[in-house]
Amino acid sequence: MKLLHIDSSVLAANSVSRQLTARLVEQWQAAHPGTVVEYLDLAQESPSHLSMESLGFRVGPDAEGLTPAQRRENAISEQLVSQFLAADVVVVGAPMYNFSIPSQLKAWIDRIAQVGRTFKYTEQGPQGLAGGKTVIVASSRGGFYAGNAAAAAMDHQESYLKTIFGFFGITDVRFVRAEGVALGEAAKQQALDAAIVTIDALAAEEERSPVAA
Repeated sequence: MKLLHIDSSVLAANSVSRQLTARLVEQWQAAHPGTVVEYLDLAQESPSHLSMESLGFRVGPDAEGLTPAQRRENAISEQLVSQFLAADVVVVGAPMYNFSIPSQLKAWIDRIAQVGRTFKYTEQGPQGLAGGKTVIVASSRGGFYAGNAAAAAMDHQESYLKTIFGFFGITDVRFVRAEGVALGEAAKQQALDAAIVTIDALAAEEERSPVAA
């Protein structure tokens, strides 16, 4: 089994989402010995945002007529999408920045959202091509949004991630949430403790129903 561990917070050791993804990966490995983990730190190794050069992957990495810059960008996109498609489990650290996700994480998603690789268009509409994976999102938020109808309209973080992974055909998308982390140290610790309880419960469930390696 292959697990892709992704962090996107720019807060390094002070990041709540990084603490949660580390715990998630540790618990997953305990429940599934032999899991091979590949790590991607988007705060340190973020692909550039889409440009005329990086859009070249849409016509294939070996297409004729591409400039050297387009070929370099294609190689980056190909490596990222191949890494994603090879993973059975993807653990994503996704803090909420300004009601959405970090731009580094968005840049990664833009690179793996490739027609013919992660989705395709049919006469019946779009069809995801990356199904069969488990995606676990470690979501950290400064305030409270879950179960809050007034705040729900401002959530372009979890709603977007659920939509885009679903668009890729992934139906098993789970969220581990730490909310209120900007409301003082006590609230932050309470959020962390609650999220860890959720992670441990997920691990116990995995131990009872292990996924075949």
